[in-house]
Amino acid sequence: MDDKAVLVNGDDAVAMAALDTGVCLGCGYPGTPSTEILETFSGLGGRAQWAPNEKVALEVALGAAFGGGRALATMKHVGLNVAADPLFTAAYTGCSGALVIAVADDPGMASSQNEQDSRRYAAAAGVPMLEPADSQQAYDFMAEAVTLSEKFGTPILLRLTTRICHSKTPVQRRAFPAPAATGFVPDIPMRVMIPAYARPAHRRLRQRLAEVQVWNESGPLNIRYGDSRELGLIANGISVMHAREAAPDAAVLQVGMTYPFPIETLRAFADSVRRCVVIEEGDPIIAEACRGAGIAIESAPEMYRFGELNVGKVRRILAGDTTPDPARPPGKPPQLCMGCPHRLVFEALRDEACLVTGDIGCYTLGVLAPFEAMHTCVCMGAALGVGLGLRHVLPPTEARRVVSVIGDSTFMHSGITGLLEMAYNPPATGHVVVVLDNGTTAMTGLQEHPGTGRKLDGAPARQILPEDLARAMGIDRVTVLDMDTKGSGFRDTLRADLDSGKLCMIVARRPCILSLRKQKKIADVNKEGDA
Repeated sequence: MDDKAVLVNGDDAVAMAALDTGVCLGCGYPGTPSTEILETFSGLGGRAQWAPNEKVALEVALGAAFGGGRALATMKHVGLNVAADPLFTAAYTGCSGALVIAVADDPGMASSQNEQDSRRYAAAAGVPMLEPADSQQAYDFMAEAVTLSEKFGTPILLRLTTRICHSKTPVQRRAFPAPAATGFVPDIPMRVMIPAYARPAHRRLRQRLAEVQVWNESGPLNIRYGDSRELGLIANGISVMHAREAAPDAAVLQVGMTYPFPIETLRAFADSVRRCVVIEEGDPIIAEACRGAGIAIESAPEMYRFGELNVGKVRRILAGDTTPDPARPPGKPPQLCMGCPHRLVFEALRDEACLVTGDIGCYTLGVLAPFEAMHTCVCMGAALGVGLGLRHVLPPTEARRVVSVIGDSTFMHSGITGLLEMAYNPPATGHVVVVLDNGTTAMTGLQEHPGTGRKLDGAPARQILPEDLARAMGIDRVTVLDMDTKGSGFRDTLRADLDSGKLCMIVARRPCILSLRKQKKIADVNKEGDA
């Protein structure tokens, strides 16, 4: 192991720790700001793979942990919603090997549809959560998560945020003992969650959490900086850095494990200072826990609950400043790339006065001028379900204008079940779904998915095509169009499908212009390998 520190971001640090601690499999779905974890892990030589969605990724990682392996699942905060089903039950089953779930929140919604606080999931599911404050801690806490997961036989949530994921600080790597090979040991009452086994499993979970809390009270993850007896700040994650810079003379308690809370540690810290203020981004979770335990603290006013904190905001919180934030200067709105084949689709949808139920991807920008051709966008895969709902209730003339638009990666993620619903419960007016297939997961950085025919590292893989799935489900009209510079045939096909009253899929296919160089590089590497 090289003794020199390296300057890396938090995502890279997590990947390095995963490699150094012997994680044998990393699974995830690309989502900013978590994407680079698995890309870096793979680049370092780790075994990493993109799953169709976060639920599947967590299930595969859980299976690896059942087999005694050390596994990592990665996702952004809204991806944890998709993975919630296995998460809650995995807390009951526990695991034999290590299972770490790295979830990256996005305060301020730099690239997300909401800014939910994943700390709520830790308490709801009963899964311990660690929160690093910089890249070195991202490395150290990832390693600690592996140790704790095996020690207590439980999944561990490692919560990152955009600022941690994408900011660089020095990281010192170190050597760890090799993991013991255990294999799969059948244990039906522990692993099969029928009610008869789940009831005692829930009791074991609560007992395990009590043991983790005792460990957390004296563990190494809650760190005090400074010895002031006047002002004390309790903080977590990146807020620790903001607090230390905003009030250098204050004592700061970093809560490194934010669930289960080290209540007595928090109480002792608050008792040691004259004034104690909780500094946290997002929901007032630490503040609520302190007040629930009768600990006298102050917390930020409601206005500071939105977006990211920074040093200036922390100073304002400490000063009790509740004046409105100054208006942000207008920036240049994002837009679809010039030459993007999606532009032709949205021009046609606009000109045909369609009611468009949209989805998550770079094509969501079709909502903006000059197109303004998207009327709903909820979550991954919702385009089909929402569009079908509209078709079912609107008057026939209006219903025939409804079109669902979804990207190729999003279709693989969670659009397939919507297509199944379309085939199973068809509206009286039929329906039209347009799959914008640019051959990549463009919005998060040109990653692969089951429809590209390539694995995470670019190696060849079985290619699953949306038109094949549609035909297998019995969709009446399936059309594949090459969206060349003129979008030949799209408008005519759209009009014909809208008028048909049948179930229709149009696959508008053309590679993303930004991905062509990457795809050529991968093709050249694969050719060299074949040679």
